Amino acid sequence: MNRLSGLYVITSATTSVEDVASAIRGGASIVQYRDKSNDVSKRLRMALAIRQLCAEKGVLCIVNDDVELAASIEADGVHVGREDAACCMARERLGDSAIVGVSCYNEFTRAEAAAEAGASYIAFGAFFGSPTKPEAPRATTELLVRAKQALSLPVVAIGGITPQNGASLIAAGADMLAVITAVFSQPDIADASRRFSDLFLEEST
Repeated sequence: MNRLSGLYVITSATTSVEDVASAIRGGASIVQYRDKSNDVSKRLRMALAIRQLCAEKGVLCIVNDDVELAASIEADGVHVGREDAACCMARERLGDSAIVGVSCYNEFTRAEAAAEAGASYIAFGAFFGSPTKPEAPRATTELLVRAKQALSLPVVAIGGITPQNGASLIAAGADMLAVITAVFSQPDIADASRRFSDLFLEEST
């Protein structure tokens, strides 16, 4: 099985290590540590704890935005966006074996550039209204189809994704569904995670 596939959960500033453990128990295969606060000691402590948990469970650990933090905790990789370190710089710092993901929003030309720069995967979104980034530009399923036809990279879909609308994105070519609120803001995180993970099982049968 391709490790860059399945449910891709993204933490928020309020996500605990126990929350991440619950998401993994429900089937999350990739965890991105995302915390935009300036509390350096907290970010390092949380990143280390999540990295250790992911290693124990055989789940990939990605750090959002911060290449140096990813390097310091020996994360599996980093995810960069428009305002973050360039893909090629992240690759140079973390090495050839690291995972480097790139946000491409709703721009296919950005995805082409990311592929050329050595990205491990590309991410498109937002596909639906997102409480995390309500002003994010909307992406379409046609973008997923085009990327799968033209680029030999795994593709992430993000933005307002739920168990009810996620299947259509997988059918269009999304290898991973990236989720924050629909997992970590739910009363039963493991169950919410499982509902997403089941979508990939249904697609493969």
